[in-house]
Amino acid sequence: MIKVKNLSKSYEEVEALKNISFDVKSKEIFGLIGPDGAGKTTLMRILTSLLLFDDGEVEVMGKSPIKDYQFIRNNIGYMPGKFSLYEDLTVEENLSFFANIFGTTIEKSYNLIKDIYQQIEPFKNRKAGALSGGMKQKLALCAALIHYPKILFLDEPTTGVDPVSRKEFWHIIKKLHEHDITIFVSTPYMDEANLCDRIALIDKGEILNIDQPQNISKVFDKHLYGIQCREGNYQLMKHLRAYEHFDSVFPFGEQVHYTDQRNEDITEGIYQFLESKGLSDIKLEKIESTIEDVFIRLMTKN
Repeated sequence: MIKVKNLSKSYEEVEALKNISFDVKSKEIFGLIGPDGAGKTTLMRILTSLLLFDDGEVEVMGKSPIKDYQFIRNNIGYMPGKFSLYEDLTVEENLSFFANIFGTTIEKSYNLIKDIYQQIEPFKNRKAGALSGGMKQKLALCAALIHYPKILFLDEPTTGVDPVSRKEFWHIIKKLHEHDITIFVSTPYMDEANLCDRIALIDKGEILNIDQPQNISKVFDKHLYGIQCREGNYQLMKHLRAYEHFDSVFPFGEQVHYTDQRNEDITEGIYQFLESKGLSDIKLEKIESTIEDVFIRLMTKN
């Protein structure tokens, strides 16, 4: 459904995308995972025909987003990161407006949007600007689906919403997948990567890895340890960075995740070193890597 080959895009001296290549299969949920400024929105705007690129090749449903932009816009749904519907129109007025643009009606699309629409229907006469953040997102998603698109583009759809709304939104995405819609979604949240069929890790405009989430978490090339102590993560990380065998360390919840330059069991040596620095109640365990661990390691190498 989507093919990208050697794509590059710059804003004056800033390289937003650097020679990236990937493809998205029909009817899959493809996740673009990366921090702010990684190039996610730039890529999303290129694929939706809203932004020109400098070099490379791009196809969406076999069409060029430059030459065939009208076809693409008629057959995709796009939900930008920022709420972009008309805040002075009601919920129903917004949906009717976008349905008219695409030559359809809410009733014709009801089978696709009913699970979402039923949640916002009690507020159909409320102006969009007066909705909560979660309700605004559901309204925007309904508007993006009103014409039964073949591909749905979601640019950081859960950024800035509470954990419950995030969970609800991903439940909606999974339900939409049952309608054979290809979904291209970007997010800075690593925990959402596991909800996709395949993911691409992106940083500073470069694709670091593309694979199924369960496969990416297995490519970590070091033994990983979770460590904590009474004195807290700041003191722990400061001393670990001064350790002669230190490779990497970063905070992860109540623990810090640590890798060592050596491949053998390092437990006893770490205990002795940290105790010599005055740290107490030290807890250390060997742990399995997550996608976030892999991403941070790839970012460091990048």
